[in-house]
Amino acid sequence: MNFSELPLEPAMVETLDALGYKQTTLIQEEALPLILDGKDVIAEAKTGSGKTAAFGIGLLSKLDVKKFRVQSLVMCPTRELADQVAKELRRIGRFKHNIKILMLTGGESFGKQLGSLAHQAHIIVGTPGRILKHLNKESLDLSNLDMLVLDEADRMLDMGFIEEIDNVLAFIPEKRQTLLFSATYDNAIRTISKRIQTDAVSVKTTSTELPNQIKEQFYATQNKEETLIKILSEFKPDNVIVFTNTKIESKELAESLQSKKIDALAIHGDLEQYERNDVLVQFANKSTPILVATDVAARGLDIKELSMVVNYDIPHGNETYTHRIGRTGRAGADGIAITLYGSFESDKADEYQNGSREFLDESCLKGSTNFELKPQFVTLVIEGGKKDKLRAGDLLGALTGDAGLDGSSIGKIDIYDRQAYVAIETRFIEKAQKSLHDGKIKGKKFSAWIL
Repeated sequence: MNFSELPLEPAMVETLDALGYKQTTLIQEEALPLILDGKDVIAEAKTGSGKTAAFGIGLLSKLDVKKFRVQSLVMCPTRELADQVAKELRRIGRFKHNIKILMLTGGESFGKQLGSLAHQAHIIVGTPGRILKHLNKESLDLSNLDMLVLDEADRMLDMGFIEEIDNVLAFIPEKRQTLLFSATYDNAIRTISKRIQTDAVSVKTTSTELPNQIKEQFYATQNKEETLIKILSEFKPDNVIVFTNTKIESKELAESLQSKKIDALAIHGDLEQYERNDVLVQFANKSTPILVATDVAARGLDIKELSMVVNYDIPHGNETYTHRIGRTGRAGADGIAITLYGSFESDKADEYQNGSREFLDESCLKGSTNFELKPQFVTLVIEGGKKDKLRAGDLLGALTGDAGLDGSSIGKIDIYDRQAYVAIETRFIEKAQKSLHDGKIKGKKFSAWIL
């Protein structure tokens, strides 16, 4: 249906139209009328189906900007997903002035968050642990909460957040609207739904949605790293997420690929927040073609066009497999999902036989192990950001003006509070860095360095 058919403010419909939301997705069509009607909803929909917009439109449409208190809380399993949700809510929320959305996650300065909370907010998006810490410190007040959203609820249970969720619930009014959104849910999710929701309406669109166009292949191999390089050589993907089952393996594989002139970065739970940001920015802006990740990063990444997913290790269960490969083949694009398995994993691999997945031997691959893979862009970091009133247009102007770069040589620009990241075509990176370092932006000097 068209969004104009729903009981939404005309200003919101106009904003949605400007953002490219022309018609509802299946999950939005089924869940939004229920949400707008005040019902509790437990929704299961595929990754990339528009779940965030579904609950986001619902909570934003109910928001009263004049009441400066926390009216909605969205809990997410990871910092990356929380960041993705907060950004989407801010985009949709443009239709109404002065909406304050605050993100509370671990890895960020607690003191800085205290300062932000002192000025209150309408919507909180965060992870259970950090939200609970603020509640216990009495720096966060949820006594006036109208809506609670658990996004990727199954993943939060998988990560052991049930105790934190229960403790957070003790600070929230019993009379509220509660939404559970997830790519999958099982008996554990149904149990928590019965406990925290009232007469929840179940919405499931996974069976009616068009399947992602993903080609799934399993390769038996004696040497996973060599086979991975052959796959990269043969398919030549623009960008790849390679999933490993352990943090150590992700780090070691990324380093080994780098030593073979294949550009790769690792992301896992042991990285500091600034390190995670650096890695994610580089992967999203095509400054590194390969991200080696553990499952902690599987849900929170929002890469619009991902060519390939590789399971370097067989996942722990079919649900994890589904979430991993769901990163590729989105929004009508074709994707490739490849799983590698050694002789000791043959029994596990057999469990994934379903008639549509191809099971092959590494000898079928024609690629070379001498393959090299370099990024199209390199990231330039500018020591200035939103707090310095820097905008993307200011950086673009400086690079195309004083630096003399063509606009086509400049990729994605990400601006944070104190830093900005700009993707520059590799052959122009030194010229760009020197120009920004020696010159000025908006009449001020900013340090610039290559990441």
